[in-house]
Amino acid sequence: MPLAVLPFPRIDPVLVSIGPFAIRWYALAYIAGILLGWAYARALIRSERLWGGPAPLAVVDFDDFIVWVTLGIILGGRTGYVLFYNFEHFVADPLEILKLWKGGMSFHGGFLGCVAAVVLFARTRGLSIPTIGDLTCAVAPIGIFLGRLANFINGELWGRPAADVPWAMVFPGAGPFPRHPSQLYEASLEGLALFVLLALAVQAGALRRPGLVVGLFACFYAVARSFCEFFREPDPQLGFLWGGMTMGMLLSVPLFLAGVGAIALKSWL
Repeated sequence: MPLAVLPFPRIDPVLVSIGPFAIRWYALAYIAGILLGWAYARALIRSERLWGGPAPLAVVDFDDFIVWVTLGIILGGRTGYVLFYNFEHFVADPLEILKLWKGGMSFHGGFLGCVAAVVLFARTRGLSIPTIGDLTCAVAPIGIFLGRLANFINGELWGRPAADVPWAMVFPGAGPFPRHPSQLYEASLEGLALFVLLALAVQAGALRRPGLVVGLFACFYAVARSFCEFFREPDPQLGFLWGGMTMGMLLSVPLFLAGVGAIALKSWL
């Protein structure tokens, strides 16, 4: 038995409900993450010290990019979830793909959607792809942090049974066993810790070497996500995969390798 069991804070996932319309914490997490990230990116662009001179793009450029990256996050995240996590379900009922309010977003799919948005926008504007990628990755942990907190409020993506931690919780719908609050582990590592790491790198001059922040983000996120997967219950429709790994772990492998490649490239240049 665990040392103690903390009560799960039963926060209503719906903040405000007006007739058939509902404002959910999950949706607010996405909106707040985008807005706060936007404000932070604007501050970074305005700081000539971080770039060693004027930034290679204007604030108005990133203002326009927000629409592109928002679409990339939503379309990529949903597509990734459909393809990687529940393909058979959505093939049987394709209309379910449109029901975003039921949840179901993949970080790795969202990352690929962001990559597509960065490449397309940069080519359209004649801007540096690595530079826009660096700004996007520098601010992304804000949204990840808020998104994981929303997962916790929703009582979803809970952890594996915990027998030796004093902060185990019994999640609604997860059975009688106390579990790791893995959503909070992910919020702490993939969100807060990653944000601090990248902020320190930016202050140390990482933006002067385009692509370095992208590499650091990819490597640290992949490691943090893989670590947290040891405490997170695998998706029931998938379970454990090759070698006892989870889908989150498997998808983090190419992300980590891409990050190593990006960092190594900056070392050679």
